[in-house]
Amino acid sequence: PDVIIEAQFDDNDAEHGQDHLQDTLTDGVKKLSLDTGEKGKAAGVTGVHRTKQDDGPKVNDPRLLPDEFLQRTAKVVYILEKKHSRAATGFIKLLADRNSELFKRCAMFSPVDHRVPRVYVPLADCPPDFVTKPEAYSQMLFICRIVDWKEDSNFASGQLCKSLGQAGEIEPESEGILTEYGVDFSDFSPEVLECLPQNLPWVISPAELDKRRDLR
Repeated sequence: PDVIIEAQFDDNDAEHGQDHLQDTLTDGVKKLSLDTGEKGKAAGVTGVHRTKQDDGPKVNDPRLLPDEFLQRTAKVVYILEKKHSRAATGFIKLLADRNSELFKRCAMFSPVDHRVPRVYVPLADCPPDFVTKPEAYSQMLFICRIVDWKEDSNFASGQLCKSLGQAGEIEPESEGILTEYGVDFSDFSPEVLECLPQNLPWVISPAELDKRRDLR
């Protein structure tokens, strides 16, 4: 690595001339030793001063730098699988600018999960009296699904799927969490129910109890 050496030039150096200054620098270079095992860390010696900008090694070729001085970069080239359900639980409210053209067409959906962006949803998806009585739906949970997010827009575009109910109640909150994570909580199909015992009430037979470990 290149080494930058600074020397102080004062009145004493002026008296002895440039030859004395050159000898001082030469002696400083001879005394300076670099330990290659420490990745370019130099020990301070008398007459040699290192500035804060000299903490890292000065190497023109990045391939010669140690790993701790490198910042790895990458670029996304392909989306292999979309893991997020694009569904979110949140609240709807009117847009702030009532004079805008967008106010007549869209409402703002604010997700409970702040990692999900805010979403423009069509007023047609909202309840019929939402525009006239928005305060009645201030604590009503809705499910919104993101369908698009244009590059020139600060907010995504989506559609309201359904109304869950009042925020804070167990059933709406639970359904919202299951929907966000893509969990299928619909009723079992008839084919699945046919696998269960049909003669009710069903009990474990004594023969089964004898060969099973009772963990009740």
